[in-house]
Amino acid sequence: MALKRIEPGNRMSAAVIHGNKVYLAGFTPEAALGKSVTEQTRDVLTQIDETLKEAGTDKTKIIKANIWLTDIKTFGEMNAVWDSWVVPGQTPARATVEAKLAAPGIDVEIMVEAALD
Repeated sequence: MALKRIEPGNRMSAAVIHGNKVYLAGFTPEAALGKSVTEQTRDVLTQIDETLKEAGTDKTKIIKANIWLTDIKTFGEMNAVWDSWVVPGQTPARATVEAKLAAPGIDVEIMVEAALD
């Protein structure tokens, strides 16, 4: 079974499609870099929506989500955005942890896996 890569780069692809699943890389804020966790979460979820659309699926088909926060005290702030984004009854399995992220100003990273059908 062939792999399809979305936005392949030297180090990683934005997403990889294999079989009936799409695996997204961990997305971090672009436009909201260094801003509040609320703004960063919105930015990341917008990128996820766009990438899922390009892969041929959407957020209602997300199977699993992993979320990393630089400060677990911002869990509620991130959840407020997440809760308004997910579709009730279509929520994925999810884990959220506190971690040191790749660069200063990045306070949220989200990675998802989704079905294509």
